[in-house]
Amino acid sequence: MPGSQFVERPSCPLRKADELTARADAERRAPSNREYAVDLMRAFGGAVIFAFPLLMTMEMWWLGFYIDPLRLLVFLTLNLVILFGLSCFAGFRKTFHLKEDALDAFAAYGVGTICSAALLALFGIITWDMPLSEIVGKIAVQAVPASVGAMAARSQLGDNEEEEEKAADGYAGQLFLMLAGALFLAFNVAPTEEMILISFLMTPWHGLALVVVSILALHAFVYSLDFSGQEELPGDGGFWRTFFGYSIAGYGIALLVSVYVLWTFGRLDGVGMGQVAMMTAVLGFPSALGAALARLVV
Repeated sequence: MPGSQFVERPSCPLRKADELTARADAERRAPSNREYAVDLMRAFGGAVIFAFPLLMTMEMWWLGFYIDPLRLLVFLTLNLVILFGLSCFAGFRKTFHLKEDALDAFAAYGVGTICSAALLALFGIITWDMPLSEIVGKIAVQAVPASVGAMAARSQLGDNEEEEEKAADGYAGQLFLMLAGALFLAFNVAPTEEMILISFLMTPWHGLALVVVSILALHAFVYSLDFSGQEELPGDGGFWRTFFGYSIAGYGIALLVSVYVLWTFGRLDGVGMGQVAMMTAVLGFPSALGAALARLVV
């Protein structure tokens, strides 16, 4: 109406309090530059610890030279997905949003790449007179275990007293952790010639026995041997539901991971199905242990 004045309504005290609380939470969650620098240094430490055995393994040096570029690209993409999932559960710093987890996945791979390149150059394994494709291949392959070490640095090297429980408590989260652990240990063993030699020396009966031992070891490590971080048996399903729902499922994941890693490294090219089964059983043993280890340490 003419001559009327607009009178501002007083803001709701509850809404203002909520805004202040949200702002305070955001400030509390945002790490300082020093805290992020400490997290990065811890990530570099984890990268060195997880990667140095493979950095000194000749088969890994040659792998970067002859691995199929397309298979390597697929493997690196899968590694980024694994890093993203690990960041959701136990990254090298605390995160609160999926965007932060995605950024930390790339940061962890960057740390792994820098660490691998520096150590390979320090050891004289890569030199300036090498073809660029060979240098890139060697660094890319070695960056995979280094990036996993960088991502797992806080859970292994940091202070976890105030760590919040995350979605890994769910069934899908537990299966994902087993996949990540199986992939890491399978990656460590698959390039070696000894793994191929063992598969040739074993008989089918040895292979069946190894399958049984792998399943029992996975179950025992997670539920029976009182290791630090050991899981408690679910109270609503009993032994058999846990055994089939987690241990057998985990071993199935370990076998699938083993086949994939063998294919990535060209171990299955021109090989008969019987030998493929033997190599899968052999690699399935460390893969199963890796699946169990991931359940314990993350």
